[in-house]
Amino acid sequence: MSSNRTEGRSIATQLVLLFTLCAALLLCCGFGIFYWIVVRHAFEEDSVVFADKVDTLQGDFEKRGGATAPAFEIDASRGSPFYVRVLDPSGATVRATPGMENLPPSVFPLAASREIAEPVEHRIGGHLYSLTSRHALGPDQNLATVGNHFFTLQIAQDRSADEEFRKQFGALLILVLGAGVIASALIAITVTRRGLRPLAKMRRMFERVQPAHLNERIEPERWPTELRPLAASFDDMLGRLEDSFTRLSQFSADLAHELRTPIGNMLGEAQVALTRERSSEEYRSIIESTAAECERLSGIIDNLLFLARAESAEQQIDRSLFNGRNALDKIASFYQTAAEDRHVNIACSGEGQIFADPALFNRAVGNLIDNALRFTTDGGSIGISVRGTPETTEISVTDTGFGIGPEHLPHVFERFYRADPSRSSGGTGLGLALVKSIVDLHGGSTTIRSNVPGGTTVTLAFPTSSI
Repeated sequence: MSSNRTEGRSIATQLVLLFTLCAALLLCCGFGIFYWIVVRHAFEEDSVVFADKVDTLQGDFEKRGGATAPAFEIDASRGSPFYVRVLDPSGATVRATPGMENLPPSVFPLAASREIAEPVEHRIGGHLYSLTSRHALGPDQNLATVGNHFFTLQIAQDRSADEEFRKQFGALLILVLGAGVIASALIAITVTRRGLRPLAKMRRMFERVQPAHLNERIEPERWPTELRPLAASFDDMLGRLEDSFTRLSQFSADLAHELRTPIGNMLGEAQVALTRERSSEEYRSIIESTAAECERLSGIIDNLLFLARAESAEQQIDRSLFNGRNALDKIASFYQTAAEDRHVNIACSGEGQIFADPALFNRAVGNLIDNALRFTTDGGSIGISVRGTPETTEISVTDTGFGIGPEHLPHVFERFYRADPSRSSGGTGLGLALVKSIVDLHGGSTTIRSNVPGGTTVTLAFPTSSI
């Protein structure tokens, strides 16, 4: 369900969200690193100053008379961030700067040597302090005689200003980050609208597509590189639609013409018969003529229905493997009587296995033989051959008829197409179209060769079995 909602979301919205999220992520990473570097640098500088101050205090204590040294005249009330307390070897406070009373000796780390102890942070009364301790030599003491009796210096550094700077700097960065994210979203919206403008233009062109404008093209060269494949595909689709629409229009016109002729014949004969009384023989003749026209109409309708089913994606065929020569012999024997009446010889040759629907195969080859008989002169011949190849099995039907002009060959498999009056007697123009549809159903191909005069050869190629 969630994936469907994602697919249904507009491209512009997705682009804006992704761009804004990426920009926000980059800004967060950049500002986070910047904040860490600045704050760390500030605290490290204060730590260095703190360490220097401790060294100075220790040196002044030991060199200038201990707790009475001028260096201890540090008054926190005058704005100094440092506070000092001196403890004698017994732990009693010798001296402390003002403000040190807020920091009892117990909160300071224990001094382990004359080196500075690792500073610790301590928060009290809303202030943040850095605390450390160090041993120092008192008056008249030296390292050889002092033992463990050191004075202790406790030093505190008020870092409240650093903490305030950190908070203010963090708030500033958050504010800048928010402004950057908003600016990124606005930029993303602007860029996305501008970038998708060609799509809107292309959509308006698509909306103009109507049957009267199928000849128009949107020309891929005028579009951005990313849209050229879409434009090319759409132009190809328009070409196919234009071709299909033209063929459909032509088919409708041809169908109307084909149906109008027999219906006109039947209507004319009926009207003439009704003008006066007729004998039973005359009525019989009219009825026989009407029946013949009805049979012709029925044949046209049957062929059209078959072609419609053949072009349907749901058409199913029942393929099987059978002997092609035996099948051709049976089909030829069916037409043998009609061929003998016109002294036309039908001969079969070759060997091969056919992988096809037997009923559809018989219909396709039968149509070719019927077509060849219709256009072969008396005393001519029809040759039917089968030849197997690794990929296909080819069926060829050759007649010695009138032949077809080269200008007509590309169109002979179209519905209702007739090359010329000499080849149109007795037919509906659907025979070769039906043959091609059957072969296409099997995934094969149909070719035709013809000479004027000299006859015509139609070759059907059926794919071989995959077993």
